Amino acid sequence: MIPAHPSVRIWLMAARPRTLPAGIAPVLVGTALAVADGSFALLVFLAALFGAIFIQVGANLSNDYSDARRGADTEDRLGPVRVTAGGLVPPQTVLVATYVTFALAVLCGVYLIYVAGWGILAIGAASILAGVLYTGGPRPYGYDGLGDLFVFLFFGIVAVAGSYFVQTEELSWEALALAVPVGLLAAAILAVNNIRDAVTDARAGKRTLAVRLGRDRMRAIYAGELASAQLAPIIVWLAGGATAWVLLVLATAPMAASLARTVNEHDDGPTLNAALARTGMLQLLFCLLLSSALVLGR
Repeated sequence: MIPAHPSVRIWLMAARPRTLPAGIAPVLVGTALAVADGSFALLVFLAALFGAIFIQVGANLSNDYSDARRGADTEDRLGPVRVTAGGLVPPQTVLVATYVTFALAVLCGVYLIYVAGWGILAIGAASILAGVLYTGGPRPYGYDGLGDLFVFLFFGIVAVAGSYFVQTEELSWEALALAVPVGLLAAAILAVNNIRDAVTDARAGKRTLAVRLGRDRMRAIYAGELASAQLAPIIVWLAGGATAWVLLVLATAPMAASLARTVNEHDDGPTLNAALARTGMLQLLFCLLLSSALVLGR
């Protein structure tokens, strides 16, 4: 029986807070680089941060609704319960919540457009569209194995460079280069999710990269994403785009190595769910250290 008024706990399940580091982390890095370059406005930072959070939550709600309609979230799914497929919230209510959340993101975007110009409109619109079309629309790209690429682009390159741009109204090669490890770690979060769900996704016709390549190859890609994220800041430092402070991120290397071993050795849902949450925390910790390094090294 669907509750007449879904509780806060149910809405938190729908919002999937464990995925929020993927939206928060790139804003921190882009803003820290702007601070290092002598530009910072608190209201702009808050608008970018909350805009990113609302886009992330809106995308999660949209995916919850769309996956349920397509029959991708079945009872044998290993991941956390989805509120639409699980009958916890009526589909129409989830859809309305999606619209409201994206509307809040648009409000944040209006202020950013006022501050940084109309280029932000294209960034915001593309980000929202990417979130909706991941599992929605006539041909969702998440069902064709393109989710990893889009997550890398929008939760890495676009988010970091965009957060830098709204503060400075310009782009730099450092912003694009430092967006790479952020995007790789965001893609790693999705990789764990898809490794866990590969069997049920295949049954539902959801051809993620893990389904197309197989779990073993996807595990290798996951490990490669974690390793490459560790190397990227070193390369930026050697190229003169940052100070040696960026080596602080290497403090996360043991956690990354432990996660790579865990994902390589386990198939069960609880272990991979924990690895998914820890990968999100790895990204957040990595980006906090990288942001601190950029500010300290200015």
